[in-house]
Amino acid sequence: MNQAPARRRPRTLALELVDSLGDRIRTGQLQTGDKLPTEAAIMAEFEVSRTVVREAISKLQAARLVETRHGIGTFVLGAGDAPSFKITPEQFSTLQDVIAVLELRIGLETEAAGLAAQRRSEANLTALRKALDAVIAAVEGGHDSVAADFQFHLEIARATQNDHFAELMSTLGSQIIPRSRLEPTVDMTAERLAYMRRVNAEHESILDAIASQDAESARAAMRTHLSNSRERRRKAQALLA
Repeated sequence: MNQAPARRRPRTLALELVDSLGDRIRTGQLQTGDKLPTEAAIMAEFEVSRTVVREAISKLQAARLVETRHGIGTFVLGAGDAPSFKITPEQFSTLQDVIAVLELRIGLETEAAGLAAQRRSEANLTALRKALDAVIAAVEGGHDSVAADFQFHLEIARATQNDHFAELMSTLGSQIIPRSRLEPTVDMTAERLAYMRRVNAEHESILDAIASQDAESARAAMRTHLSNSRERRRKAQALLA
């Protein structure tokens, strides 16, 4: 007998809505002073309940991205007004900057991978597989894989079932993928394709450990993946010294 697909929890839907609206604010689609669409309009666009919309707006308020003026509506404060932790594009301008962020990610994402292995749902595994398939398709097609790569790491954070991991990863954004800052237009040579395939093999190891609910292997696979990236940047930095 076929099982019905797992329904996403309202809390998960709210976080997805926070990500979507937050991205519009950060990219300037919604600018400081703009009024958000009505609850009904957001419900219709994203196909979510009023409860989900209100929880998402509450989280955006807590992050000081928006403010609600009773009887008038909810307005954008602007991404620059939020006091939450963030890393600006200027802080990725050198190899040393990128290495420093990779060290942060090793601490954050190693534990996230372990928690994801312990707590992941079947829906999480489906999302992880979809994200990794998108990375592989982009690499094999010679396309930019940064967005899909970041989505894979974000889905691991979501699989921890701890909102803070996902919210912090969302705040950091796809700029934390090193090649998004240092290698934005590199051609897909045979050597680079081989490297990207090795990176994807590391991704597969992380996903396998999470799927097997092996927390220690997941931590080890993530640490190896990010440490390899850090060491590659350290070697590049040494060549420039």
